[in-house]
Amino acid sequence: MSGGGGGISELGAIEAIVAAALAEDLGSGDLTGRLTVPANTQARGRIVAKQALTLAGAPVIAQVFAAVARLGGAVQVRVQVDDGAAITPGTVVAELEGDARSILAGERTALNLLGRACAVATTTRRYVDAAGPELRVVDTRKTMPGLRALDRYAVRCGGGHNHRNDLGAGVLIKENHIRCAGSVTAAVAAAKAHAPHTARIECEVETLDELREAVAAGAEILLLDNMDDDTLREAVAIVGPKGERRVILEVSGGITIERLPRLATLGLDLVSVGALTHSAPNVDLSLLFELG
Repeated sequence: MSGGGGGISELGAIEAIVAAALAEDLGSGDLTGRLTVPANTQARGRIVAKQALTLAGAPVIAQVFAAVARLGGAVQVRVQVDDGAAITPGTVVAELEGDARSILAGERTALNLLGRACAVATTTRRYVDAAGPELRVVDTRKTMPGLRALDRYAVRCGGGHNHRNDLGAGVLIKENHIRCAGSVTAAVAAAKAHAPHTARIECEVETLDELREAVAAGAEILLLDNMDDDTLREAVAIVGPKGERRVILEVSGGITIERLPRLATLGLDLVSVGALTHSAPNVDLSLLFELG
């Protein structure tokens, strides 16, 4: 796993995600399971990947069934694959054994959360591989509402890195902040005057003139928004090459898998990609159930 910054239980948020998901699905209990499955029936299950994917979120399975067990019978969970691993179709991700009602009650929540995390990790891995080692791939705040901690963890499992977690985690001056402040210079000056000394000042720029203004005002990170490759080359030429310039260059907007290898040759530092979390396609996982 790459990207640093805490494990799957960061800030206790994953436990809260599991609790909220189970409350959604089991708020009034499992009526079908209670009516059709005899009490104390024992069963086994295997969660299986039905496609190639990058695994993320496997420990969530144990959390789901531990929470379900507090409402009924216990389920033992044995995770078979480490998060961050690339797995092939047919791989057994986890084995379950215990109370049949509990396995059935937790099945959908476990698969939903695991599937979401694997989708984000698998998408991230594709972007990271396309970017190569010279360009760091980072996420954005365009996460699924309520699932940010899981999404951010999954990005790291896919080899990506995290941008700021929330609005209080860093200074990022964007177009509407600039409009309210009156200019790039005014916005950067206000941020520098009042931000904690530990916070870098990042400013979004859409033109080379705004870039020059932001650099002159003292911005430390430049978010180059929706610039084509030729303009990005000019931006790098203005601020200088890696290792010599004083600012970090982040690019966003119009980022595709196909474009990443070109961007990696331009001398940029970061590429932020909302698609890692807002457009990750679903992955195919299933729980194979048997009595025993």
